[in-house]
Amino acid sequence: MDKKGKERKKYRYENMMTPYEKFRSISNCKEYLKKGITLEELEARATSMSDNEAAEQLQAARESLFQSIFERKA
Repeated sequence: MDKKGKERKKYRYENMMTPYEKFRSISNCKEYLKKGITLEELEARATSMSDNEAAEQLQAARESLFQSIFERKA
């Protein structure tokens, strides 16, 4: 608890995972995949680009979305 009575969580660096890494850490993760999707396909997608490249693509898509919304209002 902090001074204001709010609970603060601490996440250790070694316990931080991406959603994909967390999914892979489940012992029977194959059971939760949709039909037609394999772990090999997921692995290929996860390693196809770096985290920074994915963040850049996300930012570009987000900017494009907001730009199209702004243009509609004008």
